[in-house]
Amino acid sequence: MSASARKDTPEQAEFRQYCRQWLAQHKPGEPPVRLPQSPLEIMTEPQLHYLQAWQKSAYEAGLIGCDYPQEVGGGGRGDCQRIANQEMIAARTPFLPNVIGLGMAAPTVFYHGQEELKRRLLPRLFSGEDIWCQGFSEPGAGSDLASVQTFAERRGDKWVINGHKVWTSLAHFAEWMILLLRTDRSHKYDGLSYFVVPIRAALGKGVTVRPLIKITGETGFNEVIFEDLEVDDSYRLDELGKGWQVAMTTLLHERSAGELQTPRAGGMKSGATHDTNSRSLIELARTTRRGEGRAADDPVLRDRIMRAVIREKAFEQTLRRSRNQALLDHPMRLPLQNKLLASELAQEVADTALAVAGAAGSLYLADDNAPAGGQWPMAYMNSFGMTIAAGTSEVQRNILGERVLGMSKSK
Repeated sequence: MSASARKDTPEQAEFRQYCRQWLAQHKPGEPPVRLPQSPLEIMTEPQLHYLQAWQKSAYEAGLIGCDYPQEVGGGGRGDCQRIANQEMIAARTPFLPNVIGLGMAAPTVFYHGQEELKRRLLPRLFSGEDIWCQGFSEPGAGSDLASVQTFAERRGDKWVINGHKVWTSLAHFAEWMILLLRTDRSHKYDGLSYFVVPIRAALGKGVTVRPLIKITGETGFNEVIFEDLEVDDSYRLDELGKGWQVAMTTLLHERSAGELQTPRAGGMKSGATHDTNSRSLIELARTTRRGEGRAADDPVLRDRIMRAVIREKAFEQTLRRSRNQALLDHPMRLPLQNKLLASELAQEVADTALAVAGAAGSLYLADDNAPAGGQWPMAYMNSFGMTIAAGTSEVQRNILGERVLGMSKSK
């Protein structure tokens, strides 16, 4: 029995057993198409449809949205989503495609949306029928998020939106966007407001989505252009000018690198085509030839691998602290720390894997000789985006130092 299972209440233990039984009977077979390493890199309709079907079946079985109230489409359980997540990861199920919806949009809409909006949007979000994306970063506003300039002008009970968002993952498939914009140019923070916008219905009618192709060849990123898009005031979350406060709800969930899809924590990943963790790193070292022996016999590589294993195990224990109420005195402490640690750990593991693979680590996905199907170089290149997204590692350290530890501001 795992340490997590030993701490289950009787109700949670019963739910865990239900999850295991259901997953054993309903885990989907091999996908008909190659899946990307993360839901943020879904590129084709067949990939999306396969993953949407999986998310919908898991939702209908009660494994998604568990902790949200039943009146908004949730399961009405208490602290059970983490159990479903743990069991899905253990069963190596496909990842859930609506990661932005589950990890960021759902808690934001739940805490700040009108009741009618929650009942309308959340069930289809949980089921994966409506994919969501995030409209935060702009060409001139990334880590300094409060500098966004996408503007909404009020006209009666409508708002007319103009502006430019960038690095928008899943926008090419999204029905809805969570959107931080400016409604008052005279105030930096108090001039921001927060909307949910039906961008799919507005394509060609005020919304343009353009793909951004990365060095990996993936097209999960997009830029989104708003030109006189008209939306109703009912799509605004919370009060006018409270967009920064609402955005903090989103960011705290985005930066949570642990268990996902609850109103308190954000996003999940599990088995895609290949795991890129220390367990797979060890397997790569054992199976990669190096001279007359194996890469695993190289003492320098063994030291690097063990450092990655130790950091991964330490991070797993750190995630358990997220349920310790004594450590939740500051809302930014654990989410920022976990995001920083997770992104840099992923980069270290991928970098070590390329050192293990040697020259073969440069082979791409389509090459039959590529170790582990060519997933490691993809993981390495994508890891640099992870240390930038949701605030760079440097920004995370500054916030932790200044706002959590009370250190003086950096110059």
